[in-house]
Amino acid sequence: MFRRKKKDDEPTDTPAAPEQTESAESEAPPEPAAESSGASEPAVTEAATPTAGAAGAPESKATSSKRRGNRVQKVGTVSSDKMQKTVVVRVDRLVRHPKYRRYVRRTSKFMAHDELGATTGDRVRIVETRPLSAKKRWRVVEIVQKAAK
Repeated sequence: MFRRKKKDDEPTDTPAAPEQTESAESEAPPEPAAESSGASEPAVTEAATPTAGAAGAPESKATSSKRRGNRVQKVGTVSSDKMQKTVVVRVDRLVRHPKYRRYVRRTSKFMAHDELGATTGDRVRIVETRPLSAKKRWRVVEIVQKAAK
């Protein structure tokens, strides 16, 4: 249900800009007078100039930062640190069994780029990122808890 609402919201936002353009164009042809066309064009130019100049660039950055702000984060335990600048992180999650209605522990292993120097047993937070190698698509953001020695 939530995804459908989001999809419905996105297409309505996207066509809204062309509808405004069409309405602005439809307003200009009924009034062929040069004064009214000249008045409507600077209004459009004034509206477009501040938006494109001042807010246009931040909006695009805000949009990209919004997308980057929604990157998936997981917390797991480092199970191997034998590689250089790469750790294997084990992430456990509880899944309800469809038949028995009991919670079952499922484990996934992710290879993550590690600049912080995490060691085996550390709890770390990883974030998805662009592909760094054939198997690495995650990056260690922080060490949540150091391993007990």
